[in-house]
Amino acid sequence: MEITPIAKCVFLACCLLFLEATTVKCSVTYDRRAIVIDGQRRILLSGSIHYPRSTPEMWEDLILKAKEGGLDVIDTYVFWNVHEPTPGNYNFEGRYDLVRFIKTAQKAGLYVHLRIGPYICAEWNFGGFPVWLKYVPGISFRTDNEPFKRAMKGFTEKIVDLMKSEKLYASQGGPIILSQIENEYGPQAKSLGAAGHQYATWAANMAVSLGTGVPWVMCKELDAPDPVINTCNGFYCDTFSPNQPYKPTMWTEAWSGWFTEFGGPVHERPVQDLAFAVAKFVQKGGSFVNYYMYHGGTNFGRSAGGPFISTSYDYDAPLDEYGLLRQPKYGHLRELHRAIKLCEKALVSTDPAVTSLGSLQEAHVYSTKSGGCAAFLANYDTKYIARVYFNHMHYNLPAWSISILPDCKNAVFNTAKVGVQTSQMEMLPTSIQIFSWEAYTEDLSSLEDNSFSTFGLLEQLNVTKDASDYLWYSTNVDISSSESFLHDGKLPTLVVQSTGHALHVFVNGQLSGSASGTRENRRFTFKGKVNLRVGSNKLSLLSVAVGLPNVGEHYETWNTGILGPVALLGLDQGKLDLAWAKWTYQIGLKGEALNLISPNSISSVDWMQSSVVALNQQPLTWHKAYFDAPDGDEPLAFDMSSMGKGQLWVNGQNLGRYWTAYAVGNCNKCSYPGTYRPPKCIEGCGKPTQRWYHLPRSWLKPENNLLVLFEELGGDPTRITLVKRSVTSVCADVSEYHPNIKNWQLESYGEPEVFHKPKVHLRCSPGKQISSIKFASFGTPLGTCGSFTQGPCHAPSSYAILDKMCIGKERCSVAISNSNFGEDPCPNVLKRLSVEAICA
Repeated sequence: MEITPIAKCVFLACCLLFLEATTVKCSVTYDRRAIVIDGQRRILLSGSIHYPRSTPEMWEDLILKAKEGGLDVIDTYVFWNVHEPTPGNYNFEGRYDLVRFIKTAQKAGLYVHLRIGPYICAEWNFGGFPVWLKYVPGISFRTDNEPFKRAMKGFTEKIVDLMKSEKLYASQGGPIILSQIENEYGPQAKSLGAAGHQYATWAANMAVSLGTGVPWVMCKELDAPDPVINTCNGFYCDTFSPNQPYKPTMWTEAWSGWFTEFGGPVHERPVQDLAFAVAKFVQKGGSFVNYYMYHGGTNFGRSAGGPFISTSYDYDAPLDEYGLLRQPKYGHLRELHRAIKLCEKALVSTDPAVTSLGSLQEAHVYSTKSGGCAAFLANYDTKYIARVYFNHMHYNLPAWSISILPDCKNAVFNTAKVGVQTSQMEMLPTSIQIFSWEAYTEDLSSLEDNSFSTFGLLEQLNVTKDASDYLWYSTNVDISSSESFLHDGKLPTLVVQSTGHALHVFVNGQLSGSASGTRENRRFTFKGKVNLRVGSNKLSLLSVAVGLPNVGEHYETWNTGILGPVALLGLDQGKLDLAWAKWTYQIGLKGEALNLISPNSISSVDWMQSSVVALNQQPLTWHKAYFDAPDGDEPLAFDMSSMGKGQLWVNGQNLGRYWTAYAVGNCNKCSYPGTYRPPKCIEGCGKPTQRWYHLPRSWLKPENNLLVLFEELGGDPTRITLVKRSVTSVCADVSEYHPNIKNWQLESYGEPEVFHKPKVHLRCSPGKQISSIKFASFGTPLGTCGSFTQGPCHAPSSYAILDKMCIGKERCSVAISNSNFGEDPCPNVLKRLSVEAICA
């Protein structure tokens, strides 16, 4: 049947009306208590997940785990440098598919906080700015500067228009309920004075003028003008108040851990302290909390900033780098979120009444007109447990903890009492062999077409434009046959001062030495003996960037590379200054120019066979091999402990920089009470900062995957192994009177008061079962997960009960009660059940 044009128009109009009707638009506003969605004040719990730090194939799983963990909102920065790598040319594909990421959150039923910035910091290369921005004429970053404001406005409009075109703002029926402009600008605004204030005001007004229909925020910016909300970032934000009494109290970055830098230890933040910080913020009227990070992920490619930020951006987040649950952090926070949500109605209805319960103890009580009540009982003492009297009842509060009472009677959660399981993760070898190793060493004798010569030393970034981490500085040094060192053996000393970040010195094609800076001190000096011969000697300095700076006032003006002095000491003439010699520059490596990482270009050079590779560990060497994908779905990584420093690729995808730099620090035992700072709880001292490098399974094909790496120093690639990350054992340690969320408002339901016994819950990874009980004791066991021992009180049936309830199961639960373990092993003593189970 032929459809008439009029019928077509009617049909299309009906479709549009249907789509309009099925799009649920939200009103998002705020008042002094909270963000208001469709007229309802909300306590919102959020988590940062950065889309470029994982793969699209991971996104849904990460977001669903965040939802299961009790979150309402997914928070992400927008990464300008990956979206606009060259002016006017945009990329929203693959890991950079921002729309797909937001729609994945929407599909899961979560809101989104879109932090456009476009300055993001984030330990990301150049703070998220594209390097080409540095070379816009007359530009000065993040101040009242017209070229910068013009570029910033252009990108912000591009992102807002993209979101509008996909109907992703809540005002259009989408999930985006908040947006952020700028990022942690307060300290720079203060330093810049009037220019900083004018820029911040301009940025806020520019953002609001874009008409998104949702509120805008500025974090760490006390002068955020109305209607923009100023918010807090930090380890603690309980002392923060917004700059106007009609704005809500929001915490845009509750730091769940800390970043890692090559050469430094790994930082951990105890979940007891993180939960304490969040509860303390909420008890004082905070209504929005975002964990930075909830999943940290991986700095793939050359995306890590710093400089010296490691490829792993794990951040000790509730979801680890690979997307697995970090227990007990994930589970304990989930219980916290459940407890807070039980208090939501009271929290958003009124201000708290604060009552002293002792010298370092207090209660925050929220009482509603309708009779609702919620209370937070806090003990700020860092050493001692406190027994407090509240509402005609006694409560025991561990040191540095807060108990949550959604009904002002029953404590359903205490921040210091961890009742969820602890999962022990291990990197286990796979059965996969990496085969057909071959090597190609960079040719230092020839120059590429992109080389050029000039007198004097040039700043590295101005030459490379960040097209490569590597820049060659080469010159010639003539040595007379009469030089004394040729006869007495006292070799001359080469001194090279660099502004960052690492340096390899070659004389006549031979490595003479290396040096590097640190994140705190980018500048460093190489000083070493060099073996020169009669006649012309080629001095080649390979300067290496390890991520561009991401924070600091006008960091776009900071230098990288060799700017001198460069001098030879110990010659007959004394000091030979080479700073103004004729230098030849070459951007990048020959292997980069030949695109050796690509499966299509791999045969463009003569590779050395594997029989020689292991014996001939040369610096500046490309290595390649092949491997098949292992079975299963466990996350994968390469163990790179046999290598030195470089980068690695699989099937053309850059896994990131690797560096077997050993961690310096004082790894003392960590205790949760007291104010947290990154040096407080560290591990890995004396070991490589990062040993394992994440390989996303979605980058693999079933067979013949190409592994390519570039090694700067020399190492044994034949000892690289492919490993899988897996939960090998699970533990629990719960007392018989552990707070239980099922025990709240018992009387209000009209049911008899039956105390719900706490339970130990154990769960292996999907596809694994509990194969054995390594430890079990109901009584007074000692120690922690991995080192439990029996105490003076122990129920003899402990092992038998756990065997019966758990062996052969993926998950099990055991009630903590005397009846479950026969008779009471020690009457009138507070008992606990400690268990360690093996997953296989």
